[in-house]
Amino acid sequence: MTRPLVLFAPGAGAPSSSPWMSRWAERLGAAGEVVRLDYPYVKAGRRSPDRLPVLVAAHRAALAAARGPSPRSAVLAGKSMGGRVGCHVALEERVAALVCLGYPLVGQRGQVRDEVLLALRTPILFVQGARDRLCPLDRLEDVRRRMAAPSALHVVEGGDHSLVVGVRALEAAGDTQDGVDTRAAAAILAFVAEHVRGE
Repeated sequence: MTRPLVLFAPGAGAPSSSPWMSRWAERLGAAGEVVRLDYPYVKAGRRSPDRLPVLVAAHRAALAAARGPSPRSAVLAGKSMGGRVGCHVALEERVAALVCLGYPLVGQRGQVRDEVLLALRTPILFVQGARDRLCPLDRLEDVRRRMAAPSALHVVEGGDHSLVVGVRALEAAGDTQDGVDTRAAAAILAFVAEHVRGE
């Protein structure tokens, strides 16, 4: 069986070559062939993200290029904004599953941005830090109850928007960041295996 494609998109603040993206790309390699993408504003050296239609078009083009002519199973994984854009792409393209690392549910003005999640039909896994101010878990649970798409949640206790747990919290729990990330990666691998197999 051909390994699924895992198209991995970065958040707004860093390119796909960042240390965080590189570490997670390596972990996601257990789930499939990882291909990273950068959005046009990053390639042009700008700091402000493109508007959503431009981001979605670039993401769709990257998916088509990575897939090639074969009707290969694909998983869209993304950090923060990259996960949200992947959700928009999944409304237009057939993909097996979505994996969102630190979903940006709450916008800059405090509004809950749930429209794309409620429109989804593609299975989605949220990997969320319990301290992530951009995605309070109670608000996410409210959205998940109203979603039509199958959804799952892996909570990183003490984790922030980048799934990083503070040193003191790790020491108190007798844990390490590597251990935290390993458990999150195992949850992703199980989720992807389930939904790629059932596609």
